[in-house]
Amino acid sequence: MTVIADPAAFIRTNTRLQPVPHAPEITLWLADEVTPIWRLTEEELGELGLPPPFWAFAWAGGQALARYLLDHPQEVAGKRVLDFAAGSGLVGVAAMRAGAASALCADIDPFCEAAVAANAQANGVALDFVGHDLLNAPPPPVDVICAGDICYEKPMTEAVLAWLGQARAAGTRVLIGDPGRTYFPRSGLDFLAEYRVPTTRELEDQEIKRASVWALP
Repeated sequence: MTVIADPAAFIRTNTRLQPVPHAPEITLWLADEVTPIWRLTEEELGELGLPPPFWAFAWAGGQALARYLLDHPQEVAGKRVLDFAAGSGLVGVAAMRAGAASALCADIDPFCEAAVAANAQANGVALDFVGHDLLNAPPPPVDVICAGDICYEKPMTEAVLAWLGQARAAGTRVLIGDPGRTYFPRSGLDFLAEYRVPTTRELEDQEIKRASVWALP
């Protein structure tokens, strides 16, 4: 893996603190445009063809989950929460704001640890971080797993949903936020809430995206 000289400095230089559109109680270090920071990320890592820097944006599924936790704090109050594929750490921040006992943010993107740390500091909360692929082991012993925007690619969606199913079978509450991604399952989940999330045509196919929160039954 390419060594990144100073991810925290890269984030401070190329993003700015701004309120999350659908959860304005939370501020994150976010990029204003996709393409410039995408190119800069590839240059910083010395690798072309990388996925978009998910940590630099508040994606619709994560915004829906964050809004749901802020509006329904009983879901996480006093509980151990995992923010799976955390990106910016938005959902972890929301969980802590809603009274969670702890929030562990997990993401394999090498920038995410710095992004999560910066966003935790900006919101006055403590977030833990793990950077290895959790799918290679049984789900960790937490009370709630939150997973936003995980249904982009078919193999990954199937792997994540199977892993989340293991967690649910072990008694963990599993919440999923999704704005109708291609591989999101159309059945077998309990609907909890729907939101109209402001986004951008750079990220999505429309400026207001319907995003829903679901639970594994």
